[in-house]
Amino acid sequence: MYKAGVKGLNGGIDLPLPELKSHLRFCDDGLSSEEAETRLRQYGFNEIAREKSLSWMRRLWNHLKNPLVILLGVLGIVSWVTSDISSALVIFTMVVLGIVLRYFQEMRADKAAEKLKAMVRTHATVVRDGKSSELPLQQLVPGDLVMLGAGDMIPADLRLLSAKDLFVNQAALTGESLPVEKSEKAAELHSDNPLELPHTCFLGTNVVSGTAKAVVVNTGDRTYFGALAYSIAGEREPTSFDRGINRFTWLMIRFIFVMVPAVFLINGFVRHQWLEAFLFALAVAVGLTPEMLPMIVSVNLSKGAIAMSRKKVIVKRLNAIQNFGAMDVLCTDKTGTITRGKIVLEQHMDIRGRPSGKVLDYGYLNSYYHTGLKNLLDDAVLEHEELEAALNIKAAYRKVDEIPFDFERKRMSVVVQDGSGRHILICKGAAEGLLDVCTMMDDNEVINPMGPKDREGCLQMVHEMNGKGFRVVALGYRRFEGDGRKAVYKVGDESELVLMGFLSFFDPPKETASEALGRLNKMNVRVKILTGDNEAITCHICEQVGMSTEKVLLGPDIGKMSDQQLAAQVDDYIIFARLVPAHKRRIIKALQQNGHVTGFMGDGINDAPALKCADIGISVDTAVDVAKESSDIILLENSLLVLEQGVAEGRSVFGNIIKYIKMAASSNFGNMFSVVGASAFLPFLPMLPIQVLTNNLLYDFSQTTIPTDKVDEDWLVKPRKWTIDELLRFILFIGPVSSIFDYVTFFLLWTVFHAGHNPALFHTGWFVESLCTQTLIIHVIRTNKIPFIESRASWQLMVSSVLIVAAGVWITVSPLASYLGFVTLPSLFWVFLALILVAYVLLTQAVKSWLFRRWENRAGGLPLIHSEMKESG
Repeated sequence: MYKAGVKGLNGGIDLPLPELKSHLRFCDDGLSSEEAETRLRQYGFNEIAREKSLSWMRRLWNHLKNPLVILLGVLGIVSWVTSDISSALVIFTMVVLGIVLRYFQEMRADKAAEKLKAMVRTHATVVRDGKSSELPLQQLVPGDLVMLGAGDMIPADLRLLSAKDLFVNQAALTGESLPVEKSEKAAELHSDNPLELPHTCFLGTNVVSGTAKAVVVNTGDRTYFGALAYSIAGEREPTSFDRGINRFTWLMIRFIFVMVPAVFLINGFVRHQWLEAFLFALAVAVGLTPEMLPMIVSVNLSKGAIAMSRKKVIVKRLNAIQNFGAMDVLCTDKTGTITRGKIVLEQHMDIRGRPSGKVLDYGYLNSYYHTGLKNLLDDAVLEHEELEAALNIKAAYRKVDEIPFDFERKRMSVVVQDGSGRHILICKGAAEGLLDVCTMMDDNEVINPMGPKDREGCLQMVHEMNGKGFRVVALGYRRFEGDGRKAVYKVGDESELVLMGFLSFFDPPKETASEALGRLNKMNVRVKILTGDNEAITCHICEQVGMSTEKVLLGPDIGKMSDQQLAAQVDDYIIFARLVPAHKRRIIKALQQNGHVTGFMGDGINDAPALKCADIGISVDTAVDVAKESSDIILLENSLLVLEQGVAEGRSVFGNIIKYIKMAASSNFGNMFSVVGASAFLPFLPMLPIQVLTNNLLYDFSQTTIPTDKVDEDWLVKPRKWTIDELLRFILFIGPVSSIFDYVTFFLLWTVFHAGHNPALFHTGWFVESLCTQTLIIHVIRTNKIPFIESRASWQLMVSSVLIVAAGVWITVSPLASYLGFVTLPSLFWVFLALILVAYVLLTQAVKSWLFRRWENRAGGLPLIHSEMKESG
């Protein structure tokens, strides 16, 4: 990546020109064809880093190497080898469903570098062997002499040798709306942003106006653009969601490594039936593994993607949905997100700062008759189309001449003839330069001489407006009557002008920006501005949308910080200005290091590295291709209001995923406690392996409707992210509650129903009680409120729960009962079961409420988020 601070940027583009020419062995007549061929072999083609598209095998492998998938695969293979075909088929079915769904949802793999390459498939005007010719960009080499004109794309990183009226659009690299002026004059770089060098042009930018002659310094991956492409090529880093799933998976694997050997050894030593003990331990391992997790996660994420598409949000990576909900910091560029991304004429005022229609009229005449390539300021003036009719321009005015813009004067003039026959020279340009040629001033139709104090007052007003982010141009005029009129006007005629007033231009905030920021703030999403613009413009925009501007961190200061220093300070700032792409990426990394789930919203080439390293990269449909391909989410509307809906959907999706995880992990954990205890005192297996697997299969099917469930409104208020400590705490407290009632069931079966001499009765009784309690408890765990009263599950989840319980009870009296080892239960057992279920629900609700009050309400497992918005009203 480009980096300042060392003598000579990458390729020495900032070296003194004579030294650079010597370094490149530059020739005024261009390189010879032989020398160009030699350098092409030495430096390679002028192509940027290309990200190889994943083969179907590699993409499939990326899904298969998930620890949970590997664990389930191993258990499935062992089940198959031990002739437990039914359980093997169940496990493999769940794994395949989850993998296939994800595979096809993520077929649009990241092709960011390839899109970048496609952008530069064009030609450049190159001088070789003393002749000018058009060559493909790929053929350019360092030392080539190139010619630039309006509309040309900059073909490589260039050092200007000469330039005339050259303006370059760097928006794709910097995010700045206005073209920047470039010239061959040497300049010293005062920051670590090479884009600020006035004598250099960079690949990926384009010429708006003017002409230039330049020498190629860097090509391919050595260009600034190529460094960006290289930084986003390759695999993405794991996101918060990926890391959370992996942490949970390894937590469950550790449980299995402890519990399964214990079950195997206890049963083996107690009953000395080691094969039977092994098969039972294997069934326990399957029961402890949340094998439905891949499918539950995929179905939830897919459902969320469909729901978000209806809200004009396109999801490219499914995992991004949960990250959307977990996001507690949103970093966004200013241009096009907070602002409209379009320059508008904000004010037209006289020399005292009062609104003036005459200034607008004269400004419109100047832009209307301005020939050549009009800039963004002219376009903004010409937006006032009503003036063409109001001024009756075509009938009332005739263009006489034009004095074009140049960099020395920094102004341009048009001369028109009005209805009375007099000529009016209307001059528009930079305030300081135009004031130098004004001797009079128009003060509300009164023409007075302009003294030094008047000039100083006007400049002070202009500087104040510049400080607020306005681009200000001055407007002056001079009338030529009678014999003073000319057929041709020259620069010398731009003298003794009358200062009329000023035109101010601005990229204003969107009408919805303040509302959107307020809504995100209510959802505890902290918004930070990361921009390449200067701090004055950025602060003015932020003030208009209600954001605090007390502290601003600048790119040059970030460049001097270590990663640790930046991480220590990054939370204290809301606005980051004068940034280069590397700064944005470092800020994202620092926020992630501090435990934040960080989103980044951008639409330019300069945003691509930050988009890719963020937990959630967001771009808009109008963004450049590389930004869209580097992002996880694409908004079809460039509005922060859409983000709020996406955040809510993400939290809803994660809520349903965490319901399954909490329920499955705590329930299975409790069951394993019951299995260990029962194995120690029973003279037979607590449940047959086929019964364990059947119980597990029915229970899993009851959870397939969780994606249809609703999430409580209070769940949506805070960012939700993986907190393994909180999950472990939930498992350790809720799991043993189910064990209590398992042991109550054991006691009743052993003492009341004398099942010690009837293993089949014991197996049947525990099978029914276990299935009923597990299936019922999802309705308690799914909400922090009182179940069935304050919060009810979706009808699909309620129906599936009833059907699965009914199916489980039916199996014990069905023709399958003898095959599965079940017998008919006594009528009194059902009375005890009803009491157990009621007591189980009450105790679980009590423990859950205590956990919520003790920990969730205290910290919510989340960092507290404070408002950065100013109080309104």
